[in-house]
Amino acid sequence: MDGSPQSHVQPDDPTLLVFEYVQHLALAIDAMPPDPPAPLGVTHVGGAGLTLPRWVEATRPGSPQIVLEPDEALTDLVRREVPLPRRHRIRVRAVDGLAGVRALKDDSADVVVTDAYAGGRVPAELVGTAYAQEVARALRPTGTALWNLADEPGMRWVARVVATVATSLPHVAVIATHEVLKGRRFGNSVLVASAAPLPVEALRRDVARANLPTGLREGAALARLLAGAKPFDEQGMQSPPPPEAGKWRAR
Repeated sequence: MDGSPQSHVQPDDPTLLVFEYVQHLALAIDAMPPDPPAPLGVTHVGGAGLTLPRWVEATRPGSPQIVLEPDEALTDLVRREVPLPRRHRIRVRAVDGLAGVRALKDDSADVVVTDAYAGGRVPAELVGTAYAQEVARALRPTGTALWNLADEPGMRWVARVVATVATSLPHVAVIATHEVLKGRRFGNSVLVASAAPLPVEALRRDVARANLPTGLREGAALARLLAGAKPFDEQGMQSPPPPEAGKWRAR
């Protein structure tokens, strides 16, 4: 989509996750209590190939899932070419993220995953204080919110997103490959946020087992990343444009 690889789906093995940030989203969900295979109520903002909903269904069978994906043509294509498994509880709603999250009931989700891009960039309204407040409202008291974020070396935009989300969900952590965390290239990171303390030890364990060299930033290490970062206003700001293919910027 928009010139960038968007999804990888392995129909006969939904646990095979190719994109690094999808692996990071999955390991964050894996660390959330109760342990698999206990079901979780998951809302996905952004559907694409429905890779992560398929993974949740495979690892936590029977999980009720809502997918907010405004591109009906894309959803129809995915359903036709890569059908969902039988007896799933995945419901796709043709609505944008902010409107869809606003329509969720209070305390109705164990996990809210925001993984939505337009023109290769995260829309501004999905990182503003208004959206963060709506996500916090929809989560159960011990629920977890996840954002897939893409930024330039230095991660200053990500730092502002973390500062914004922390105004509503004060317990935060960031997962990314070491290359991204060290500012060596443009890339994706996953923000983990909750109103309740995060299962940091479980996250550390799973990060250490990741297929790619991966790090976790929380506590003092994350505070250093956030130094001087100001929260966005209600509207937020879209993520930086991705570099041209094959021209990853590094410093």
